[in-house]
Amino acid sequence: MTATVPVSAPITQDVLTFPRKLPDGPINLIGLTRDGLREALIAAGTAEKQAKMRTGQVWQWLYQKGIRDFARMTNLSKDYRAMLAATFVAEVPEVVTKQVSADGTRKYLVRIAGGHEVEVVYIPTVDRGTLCISSQVGCTLTCSFCHTGTQKLVRNLTAGEIIGQVMLARDDLDEWTAPGEGSDAKPRLVSNIVLMGMGEPLYNFDNVRDAMKIAMDPEGISLSRRRITLSTSGVVPEIAKTATEIGCMLAVSFHATTDAVRDGLVPINKKWPIADLLDALRAYPKASNSERITFEYVMLKDVNDSDEDARRLVQLIKGIPAKINLIPFNEWPGAPYERSDWARIEAFADIIYKAGYASPIRTPRGEDIMAACGQLKSTTERQRKPRKQIEAEAGL
Repeated sequence: MTATVPVSAPITQDVLTFPRKLPDGPINLIGLTRDGLREALIAAGTAEKQAKMRTGQVWQWLYQKGIRDFARMTNLSKDYRAMLAATFVAEVPEVVTKQVSADGTRKYLVRIAGGHEVEVVYIPTVDRGTLCISSQVGCTLTCSFCHTGTQKLVRNLTAGEIIGQVMLARDDLDEWTAPGEGSDAKPRLVSNIVLMGMGEPLYNFDNVRDAMKIAMDPEGISLSRRRITLSTSGVVPEIAKTATEIGCMLAVSFHATTDAVRDGLVPINKKWPIADLLDALRAYPKASNSERITFEYVMLKDVNDSDEDARRLVQLIKGIPAKINLIPFNEWPGAPYERSDWARIEAFADIIYKAGYASPIRTPRGEDIMAACGQLKSTTERQRKPRKQIEAEAGL
């Protein structure tokens, strides 16, 4: 796999928003919507009468077969393939390193335009595999229990950089359907996508939406919307848009049952407190036809793990189709919290279960390679480069 651009290439952008101008060069087809791909092909000289057919052909090569070498797109004429190669590229982010945990979890350090890095995690289980992808370099939210949140936001990822994480994982897992094979010729290894990596997806809504539409397209990667879960810390105005424009499953980083505690754990709560968040969530299952909202709740010793918290949580979510994922705190160097004792977690789960809600306790995965929930952080930040240095290296 090759990098989208050379590591030293400049990138001009507002640090907190979508990149306004990527380095000059051929257009990257990865990440374009169907309409965007069609428009790009027409602009390159494809006749409008042929554009729909050509779009479908190129789309299937990219997202069904995983072929990004235009010369191998053999149902296109040689002249057309030459035009594609001269005009476009089809590139995904570069895998810098891959670590494999003792439990089979894979963590990829991925380099994107400007030399920035994000982390991607693949978690295999007996009957499925879940890919945890990132939506931003760093994060805006500074949640106090999250290692990722200690890395300040650098920029949003493009749609191509988001869907590219899915594609590079499928490359590594050898999951693509080979030319001439049926779509069910190989087992589905990446059966689920969770937007639970670095960043707040709803602060990068348009790019996340476009990338997930590519993932759900039936002529490509073809994942059901029920196999995609978007996790938000509670960007209330974007929740309804998620229902109508993406329609995937929704998870909420909840983590506390009072505004006083949640303000400290999840600072976005100061802008959209628990009552406002819950109002938006009550409307979500009906709007998106999702089955349940997942409430993510990290278990922090003597902070949010009392029986009273459990009972209050049950009352707060009353009327919302929901399950509660209890997450034993995944410790990281310098973390200000401790993991709740196992007996305390089980007692908390029992109260929720007896109230009629599923309350699975998430088994920590990939802790030995810092790949567990809340542990992701790019190597550049671990090396503690000053933000000004990182921005200077990216040409900001």
